[in-house]
Amino acid sequence: MPGLAPVIGHRGAAARAPENTLAGLRRAHELGAAWVEFDVMLTADGVPVLIHDETLQRTTDGRGRVCRHSAEAIQALDAGAWFAPQFRGEGVPTLEQALALLLELGLHANVEVKPATGHAVATGETVATMLRRIWPASGPRILVSSFEREALGAVLRTAPELPRGLLAGRLPADWATVMQELGCTTLHLDHSRLDLRRLGELAGQGVPVLLYTVNTPKRARELLQAGAVAVFSDLPDALLAAQ
Repeated sequence: MPGLAPVIGHRGAAARAPENTLAGLRRAHELGAAWVEFDVMLTADGVPVLIHDETLQRTTDGRGRVCRHSAEAIQALDAGAWFAPQFRGEGVPTLEQALALLLELGLHANVEVKPATGHAVATGETVATMLRRIWPASGPRILVSSFEREALGAVLRTAPELPRGLLAGRLPADWATVMQELGCTTLHLDHSRLDLRRLGELAGQGVPVLLYTVNTPKRARELLQAGAVAVFSDLPDALLAAQ
């Protein structure tokens, strides 16, 4: 996929600001990241919000499953104080709020569809519908990825023009077939579970490989030199400074 930057801020800039928040997206931009990644899940009333876990307690002062709470209830939670006192009061943003900020800042984004169990199709459809409605054709680049193949299939059916990325931990045996069936343009893998030889082979086949989560400049250089087109990092500034 053309237009990708070699360093993508992971969940905004997850080591520099609370993950999956507007503050995190702003911080990534301030640190020089041109691309950011974040996770999207549906609330009980079908509103897409930025959060990684199926439960609230790790990154907010709430408890229970995201999909059991309304958007109004989730937006009343504090998603910043756990990270540092200066982020107290930072909320869980909706996807619509995040997209508005991306357009304001000119940030490109990898939107990861992160459905709660049993909600893959609905989440994929909702994200794709919102992107199709809000995101201008002339705007920054957007890439939609997911571990859930059903979610990617829903994105394909709803907004086939959106570039899609197949996410996995280890390289799946059927990766080529799945990428073809779902029309994926990128392959996203755990860098710690892919050796450099296999990475080089994939690159040699013309497969754009993006690797997560890389937080040391030495490892980033190694992977990019071996053929990765981009790495996701909680510390985008550290990697950018070393380029």
